Amino acid sequence: MASNNSSQPTKLSVIIPAYNEASTIETLLQKIEDALSGYDIQVIVVDDGSRDGTRDILDGYRDTHHIVFHPENRGKGAAIRTGLSHVTGTHVVIQDADLEYDPNDLVRMFEHMLEYELPVLYGSRSIERGRNKEAGFSFYWGGQFLTVLTNLLYNQKLTDEPTCYKMFKTEVITALPLTCERFEFCPEVTAKVAKQGIKIKEVPISYYPRSVTEGKKINWRDGIEAMQVLVLERFKK
Repeated sequence: MASNNSSQPTKLSVIIPAYNEASTIETLLQKIEDALSGYDIQVIVVDDGSRDGTRDILDGYRDTHHIVFHPENRGKGAAIRTGLSHVTGTHVVIQDADLEYDPNDLVRMFEHMLEYELPVLYGSRSIERGRNKEAGFSFYWGGQFLTVLTNLLYNQKLTDEPTCYKMFKTEVITALPLTCERFEFCPEVTAKVAKQGIKIKEVPISYYPRSVTEGKKINWRDGIEAMQVLVLERFKK
């Protein structure tokens, strides 16, 4: 079990919002168990109204993981907020239910959080250029635009604001008045963390993007919404 510099044992809660991920969810859960086998972890899967058999698969994990079912699809942000209400760990990280992100990177992130006693840490797909395949022209440049906008509005030095891998001290994220329902979780949590005066640190991670035909759900409308959230949150009192 990992521990920080205080006497409090550390525990990582992994929140997985899942919607129609029957083809990947079991592989993902195994990868998380393998990668974090040496740590005290809590795996929270929030099924967000799946209709492809994901729910049936997750029924088999009730004895080993914390499984929550939304009766209907509400959105990624709503699923994350539900997951936060079940957290028992000292730290929290968001994990997509597909296989675009490698849970082995969570080990490096968690150790980095503990070593430097960070309140927030993001896993960046962009720090080491050329390391990862890009998720298409619009996805890549849309993400870069949101990152630049975040840095300008919130005085940050991020390289990858829209990354899924966002890790927090539990006390930090649970204190934020989150209202997100869909993919606007990312800009909302970034904005509200930054407004607390926190400088968000990053470490490089791996990335294996999938296409829309392979099940990628985010689209250009979500990018527009993210931009609006960043601007509105900046000037909200």
